[in-house]
Amino acid sequence: MQDLILAATTEEFRTIMNTMSPDIRVMTSGAFTAAFLDLIPQFERATQNKIVVAATSMGTGANSIPSRLQRGEPVDAVIMADAALVELIKDGKGLAESRTALARSAIGMAVRAGSPKPDISSVDALKRTLLQAKSIAYSASVSGVYLSTELFQRLGIADQMASKSRRIEGERVGAVVARGEAEIGFQQISELLPVPGIDYVGPLPPEAQKVSVFSAGVAVGARNLDATHALIRFLASPEAAHAITKSGLEPIANR
Repeated sequence: MQDLILAATTEEFRTIMNTMSPDIRVMTSGAFTAAFLDLIPQFERATQNKIVVAATSMGTGANSIPSRLQRGEPVDAVIMADAALVELIKDGKGLAESRTALARSAIGMAVRAGSPKPDISSVDALKRTLLQAKSIAYSASVSGVYLSTELFQRLGIADQMASKSRRIEGERVGAVVARGEAEIGFQQISELLPVPGIDYVGPLPPEAQKVSVFSAGVAVGARNLDATHALIRFLASPEAAHAITKSGLEPIANR
């Protein structure tokens, strides 16, 4: 059996849980997924622990982390936006003392592979690009919430964006852009980079950027507390920094 089992749906995750006893069960939001998948083999070799991963999102829908936790799916550790983890802890589903910041995540833009790359190097250039675009896609998670509820309003273009913007649920924004269903797409940079069929344009300009912190925490009811705490310490260590950087995130390593 493979060391890593990636459960993309609730049904697959439950099937796996019913047929084996993993050492550590982890739900991770999309922004940290690429780094986490890269780091798992190193942790497993060093500890002999095995990890089962549900790579999901903090957005909406049946497979989002909040929905899975609400249904009582078994989990030892969660990795998500720090603000969402704080709410999880307030709801009694996470251990406050385990909350550990892992990485900072910025928002980027992508176009379909081979398409011209619009200028977004300044706020004025970004505004022109948004107004000229025929269709725009953004995520249902933290980056999309920021764009649709804050940035568009601040730029004074909320009304123009409403008719040509689409919130993407259940898949990455890059996949929609790659199919040509949106001219430009916005999401956390680490979620855009792994998607085939798109060209990454760059980050939002500093004056328009929103950087989110992603953190890990131990879930209430975790079966293997020692191993789960060890995993989180590893993810926050300097040894994990290279993989986190490579994925498009900025590590917050404990030195």
